[in-house]
Amino acid sequence: MFSRLSARLPKSAGLFAPDLSARLSGQAPRYVSRLAAGGSNGRSMPDRMARATPAAANVDATLTIRDGPVFHGTAYGANSNISGEAVFTTSLVGYPESMTDPSYRGQILVFTQPLIGNYGVPSSERDEFSLLKYFESPHIQCAGVVVADVAEKYSHWTAVESLSTWCAREGVPIISGVDTRAIVTYLREQGSSLARISIGDEYDADEDEGFVDPGAINLVKRVSTKAPFVVSAPNASFHIALLDCGVKENILRSLVSRGAAITVFPYDYPIHKVADNFDGVFISNGPGDPTHCQETVYNLGRLMETSSVPIMGICLGHQLLALAVGAETIKLKYGNRAHNIPALDLTTGQCHITSQNHGYAVDAGTLPSDFKEYFVNLNDGSNEGMLHKTRPIFSTQFHPEAKGGPMDSSFLFDKYLDSVKMFKDSAKVYRDNRPSQLMIDILSKERVGVEPSPLANAA
Repeated sequence: MFSRLSARLPKSAGLFAPDLSARLSGQAPRYVSRLAAGGSNGRSMPDRMARATPAAANVDATLTIRDGPVFHGTAYGANSNISGEAVFTTSLVGYPESMTDPSYRGQILVFTQPLIGNYGVPSSERDEFSLLKYFESPHIQCAGVVVADVAEKYSHWTAVESLSTWCAREGVPIISGVDTRAIVTYLREQGSSLARISIGDEYDADEDEGFVDPGAINLVKRVSTKAPFVVSAPNASFHIALLDCGVKENILRSLVSRGAAITVFPYDYPIHKVADNFDGVFISNGPGDPTHCQETVYNLGRLMETSSVPIMGICLGHQLLALAVGAETIKLKYGNRAHNIPALDLTTGQCHITSQNHGYAVDAGTLPSDFKEYFVNLNDGSNEGMLHKTRPIFSTQFHPEAKGGPMDSSFLFDKYLDSVKMFKDSAKVYRDNRPSQLMIDILSKERVGVEPSPLANAA
């Protein structure tokens, strides 16, 4: 049965220019970013986090921005000190989804919405696919939370606990009662900055070792599954291989709800060796600098050189695909994080309101001639997607699964699976790539070996 997953490498199809073939031969090169101006059982929820603390109550807290201002407020959530990259989101709702998005790993999340916590925190209920219904991963992923006002009382039919209680159990501190307008103004002018939340005594800003830089850490390695797992779909028509760079739960749901079974692989798995056993390949979102994922970039280049399988990427997946074809990425000054960002479809002229969470972007001017720009951000003009001119390969910087956020661009999952169907129908010999029952029984049904831990513990 496992012959379907045998690691055989198909012969080169000559699908890319010779210079790319030469570039992909031998050792993987370094790719750099430039500074800009039955169903699955799902990923299990923990009974109790190892980093849990008693909820902070009536305790002073300090937000210290490295080489910048200091803000004093009140502590909620975990009674612990943390550091990370301070970024802001203009999302009005969806704080449980944002806080559990693996793309926020290592970041201190500043909410421009002046009040969060008013509708509490929902349960770990699962849907018909056994995927988490209200969260994007089993844990809070951001390092800390900054908000003008935390609602201590909540009211909502899905709520089971308060924001402060949830954060205390997950080891995530909250600082409230600060001027988030001043913080966001600083971050917009100076750019995303290293910061620290300290509970109790004010942190000494001169102690530089107290600031952990997530940009120097391979965050994808911290959030990606350590072994393959399978997400089954009833009466599946397709079987998709998904590279987990920090995949959101609703990306999995968007695929399985459309009839695609999924086998999820670690981010650095040599996907080109098994691509012929699948009907499509998908690269997920994830945190941090894409140039940390050198193995993934190399493997994707080999995949596109040796296979004609349809490919789609989202967010970090878009950046990794771009690096694999020779394009470059840039670090944005303060990124795009919101559920209301306009993106223009350059193929139709339509504007879509999109959900976004990224600090890096693809430099569209470096795309090779066989790719074209797909979407563009109407706020800052940055690239929001690319499209191959002849092959079923495309990617988006924004999140078409939109959880939370508008569903304007969810049709892109239909577009991708339509290309998968056309690819499958055009095959000279029909191949049933759907996962066998043995494969479903033996592979894990949840992400393997992933537990949040302070970034200072390991790089």
